Amino acid sequence: MIDKIMDYFQQISQIPHCSKEADKLFDFLVDFAKQRGYSIQTDSVKNILISKGSPKLCLQAHYDMVCVGKAPDITTYIQDGVLRAKESSLGADNGMAIAMMMVLIDSGEELEFLLTSDEEIGLIGASALEFELSSSYMLNLDSEEQGEVYIGCAGGADIKAIYSDELVDGVGKCYEVSVLKLQGGHSGVDIDKNIPSAIKVLASYLASHKLDVVSMYAGERINSIPANAVAIVRSLQELTSSDKVQVRELTEEPKVLKNSDRFIKMLDGFVHGVIEFDEKLAIPYSSANLALVNSNEDGTFDIECSLRAMDMDVLSHITDEYKLYLQNYGCKVEVTDKYPAWKPEVNEFTDIVFDKLKKYFKEPKLKAIHAGLECGVISQKYPHIKFASIGPTIRYPHSTREELDIDSVRRTFEVLQDVIDSF
Repeated sequence: MIDKIMDYFQQISQIPHCSKEADKLFDFLVDFAKQRGYSIQTDSVKNILISKGSPKLCLQAHYDMVCVGKAPDITTYIQDGVLRAKESSLGADNGMAIAMMMVLIDSGEELEFLLTSDEEIGLIGASALEFELSSSYMLNLDSEEQGEVYIGCAGGADIKAIYSDELVDGVGKCYEVSVLKLQGGHSGVDIDKNIPSAIKVLASYLASHKLDVVSMYAGERINSIPANAVAIVRSLQELTSSDKVQVRELTEEPKVLKNSDRFIKMLDGFVHGVIEFDEKLAIPYSSANLALVNSNEDGTFDIECSLRAMDMDVLSHITDEYKLYLQNYGCKVEVTDKYPAWKPEVNEFTDIVFDKLKKYFKEPKLKAIHAGLECGVISQKYPHIKFASIGPTIRYPHSTREELDIDSVRRTFEVLQDVIDSF
């Protein structure tokens, strides 16, 4: 069975499905299920509900992916039992779940399959769901560690800010200052792994030198730890390369920000990373990711950051704090794409899934995750449904280092089949 799952994953990896650009995969999945005799419902945001019979169990996953590097041009390879992609994100998050669903559809399982759109850019599909679901239980397949049942997740909010300044004549030589090809990673599950942020490394360098800023282009996605950041600056002081920072002299004489010191201080002082850690759950309780900083020709800068917390009151509190921080530097600030936390809960369904894990894993665990699973949004829309989440082992999602433990797919699918057989 693992060979068929991997074949299907390879097939969908060749169909572009970056967030907001997944129409071809949408069409493919709808046709795939129709050809196998399933009923299909879709909606205005391109969620897909596939069903057969009178199901009690719904399997749920999202079909978009975070495209980093060369993606959606994905070339996969296997090394030592691990699947990776060459110079791009892999899309195992959440494409491997889709591949497992395809195998189950092939076998004619009487289930509901809920495939949501644009999860990676704010749980857009899940937030717009209006399907009538028959199931009393939903198993999400978007967690990323085999042998664990996830029973809760963080809520989140994105902040978008516009920093404004005046462009004035500059002095000194012009330099390109860059921080390139750092590790990157998921802004939730990897935020406590001491992965350096390219924006913070760059800001620290700029703050330690007397210079003026011309422009900046930094970060890749709002839900990724920045791996790349580049600034153009002018300085009377000679600038040289240092650890992680490369400096190249340019011949231009561009205008600079009138209040460069204020701009640099704002970025350097931004608290990025874990804010509070939950020792009981052994995960971050709240965190902030300074994700994107991009300049415009008129002297304004677009700034985006993502905030996460395991509790909605805490999320509201840190959101207010970060709004105020940016506003104190003159930014216009708005909060977008706020989504709820999924409060950790043990129930009869999590007990069933946990019991099945015991057959395949010596020490299965009940866990919560510092990332936004769609269970949080969907559970508010369908309060009668009991939720749990499992998945194969995926490391470094949302980055060019993303990798999948292939054997974990086999074991996770065996657990999944056992859970299905319970209904």
